[in-house]
Amino acid sequence: MTFIAGSHLGRIPMDSQALQKVSPEELAEALLNRRKLLKDQLPNVIRTLEAEEQTQAPKVARAVEKHRLANQSVSKLKSTRDIAQKEARELLPMVRKHRELLVDSGGMVNLDPDWKKEKLFEELEDIEGEIETSALDHKAEKKLLDRRKKLIEKNEKWLKLRRQTNPEMAEYIDSRRSMSTHFKTADKSHREMLKAVEKAQPLHDKKVALQGELREVRRQMDRAKELLTQSDQAISHWERRLKEGFGELGQGFPDLLASRKRVEEGGASSFARSNQPKKNKRRTSRLPNKKGGEEE
Repeated sequence: MTFIAGSHLGRIPMDSQALQKVSPEELAEALLNRRKLLKDQLPNVIRTLEAEEQTQAPKVARAVEKHRLANQSVSKLKSTRDIAQKEARELLPMVRKHRELLVDSGGMVNLDPDWKKEKLFEELEDIEGEIETSALDHKAEKKLLDRRKKLIEKNEKWLKLRRQTNPEMAEYIDSRRSMSTHFKTADKSHREMLKAVEKAQPLHDKKVALQGELREVRRQMDRAKELLTQSDQAISHWERRLKEGFGELGQGFPDLLASRKRVEEGGASSFARSNQPKKNKRRTSRLPNKKGGEEE
């Protein structure tokens, strides 16, 4: 999207031979007309770009906020995962220690079958899974919650009995269960984090695209305002050239025909001279002189 490309501001394509046939007066007249046309059209161009900026800016703000919230969710899940994983790993040496004590004392041989197969915990996990994944009515949900309550009470009763008869076994059970819980929390958070990252990617792409569009609108608007600011000076420049000629007219008005005169006298053109090898000299960029007038 460029306002100059589609606004027909007097740019006429021509080859080098055709350009050589154009007189300085014709070129100056074309440049003057172009500057006048720019001055006439640029206010509308600027208003259009300002309206587009006002439309785009809120879209960008919303996209940035959505992406920020998505990243915040990812960061929170990552933190939960890392903390749970760290706590689970820290419990691992304790679980191993309790197990070694039970093995040395022979306690591992006489484990209750319910503990060995961890039936209580498997049933609890099944209940939790059904609650989270099934669309239950109040009656069915209450039934599951009552069942879970009885299982937890049964587990507490079992742990209490084992603590009384074998404290080492209770410590082993507690530490292992805690470790398992932390690992499950870490795994769940990791899966949710991956889903959150996947959802955040399109938001990031949309944000970047909208920011690029807004940046381009503002770039064009700044350029249009700059050209409008220069319009009066540029118009005065070419009006004076048409009245007083194209030679040296003082500061800001160099001799525009110097290169042509040099070529007519047998010298090299400015293009040929600029392409000659230069030793021990830095190449400089040929940019328009903002203080020195207009286009040649």
